[in-house]
Amino acid sequence: MANGFEFDRRRFLQVSGLAALGGALVACGGGGGGGAPAPPTQAAPPGTFTEPASRLSGGLSILMWSHFVPAHDAWFDPWVKDWGSRVGVAVTVDHINYAELPARTQAEIQAKQGHDLIMHIAPVPQYEPSVLDLTDVVTEAEKRHGGQLDLCRRSSLNPTTRKFFAYAPAWVPDPGDYRQSLWAPVGLANGPVTWDDLLRGGAEIKRNQGVQLGVGMSQEIDSNMAGRALLWSYGASIQNEAEEVVLNSPEAVEAVEFMSRLYREAMTPEVFSWNAASNNQGLAAGQLSYILNSISAWRTSQETDPETANDIFFTAPLRGPADARAASHVMYNWIVPNHAVNPAAAKEFLLHYTANLDVVAWQSKLYDFPAFPDVVPDLKKWLETDPFGAQPPGKLALLGDAVNWSTNVGYPGTANTAEGEVFATFVIPNMFARAARGEVSAQQAVADAEAQVRPIFDNWRARGLIGTGGR
Repeated sequence: MANGFEFDRRRFLQVSGLAALGGALVACGGGGGGGAPAPPTQAAPPGTFTEPASRLSGGLSILMWSHFVPAHDAWFDPWVKDWGSRVGVAVTVDHINYAELPARTQAEIQAKQGHDLIMHIAPVPQYEPSVLDLTDVVTEAEKRHGGQLDLCRRSSLNPTTRKFFAYAPAWVPDPGDYRQSLWAPVGLANGPVTWDDLLRGGAEIKRNQGVQLGVGMSQEIDSNMAGRALLWSYGASIQNEAEEVVLNSPEAVEAVEFMSRLYREAMTPEVFSWNAASNNQGLAAGQLSYILNSISAWRTSQETDPETANDIFFTAPLRGPADARAASHVMYNWIVPNHAVNPAAAKEFLLHYTANLDVVAWQSKLYDFPAFPDVVPDLKKWLETDPFGAQPPGKLALLGDAVNWSTNVGYPGTANTAEGEVFATFVIPNMFARAARGEVSAQQAVADAEAQVRPIFDNWRARGLIGTGGR
């Protein structure tokens, strides 16, 4: 394919079409709403500026998603353009819906022209052949700000080629979101702690209150994350640390059997056809008792329905027989395509963005978390006493240690090219859905999923882009 891009064209178009089903701005987190937000209880961080290492000129074109917290984009666009005016670069920013980014990126790669800098919200290792190595940006950022979180490094570095296919300066946790008024009557006012709690309490809520759970098994990003969290909690995974396929295991079968029971006792068929906005919309409307999501739907509810916002609380990842672990909800992957006209300006902007991660976190209303924690020393304090009107003010405190229970797509290995394709083609949510619908047994669903996964790994391994985890 053009430009050395390795992702099969037919499969890519299938993925892009499926992703378009969830292409609303509200994907994974709720969209904009009416109502005037309450002013924050303290001033925003002032930000900082450092002269670029070398003289810049020309233009810089940026393509990025429309943020799930709309206030972020209202701040970002004039902010980056102001930086450009200070360094002599004319900056343009194009925002598109999250689900449109893969197809747009692919089109630009094939055309060998387009934006200089593209932001994705999940690891995109499958683009490695078509993007610049950003090791120099990571090295300079660590020199200035200390070590990058391993979570973000493992979501942007190929340990086999030693190439940073993306730069990951920020990420977003994926807690559980629940309606306290629904869970208190079943004895779990603080929300479920284990997957067994979720099953017992969720089934009772559905039976007695007529409200189902919202753990998706559809071809969208939240279902992808939820399925991985359940697998990991049972001690299963797609690959091991050496990048060998290990999906077909007794632990994976147990996880699929559990999800089937969870569906039968606590959910309804809507979970098989959701788009990426469905779970948060259902939670806010009182039609779902629990979902896996970020905080952005709740932030929107603060403006549109404060009573509902006050009833939404958060939990750490649910514990299973082996672990309690969540995928990051969003993992920022900034890429500089090989066709970029002004890579020098792109890299300098990424360093400027990193130096201002405290402002980024603030302007996203604590949705965006830093990959370089030293840049945002007040994050824990903000989470413990929310400046943006949480009731109670400490509602987000549990996110203070989210890095300890969050992990990367590809765990216990890295987000390699094969894992990127497995993620993009929804193998895992499809596996759970087939068993939950009764089409095949749990054992067969897992075996069939591994039969899909193995050729993907073999393909990328033959091309030298995955190996043995760099060892």
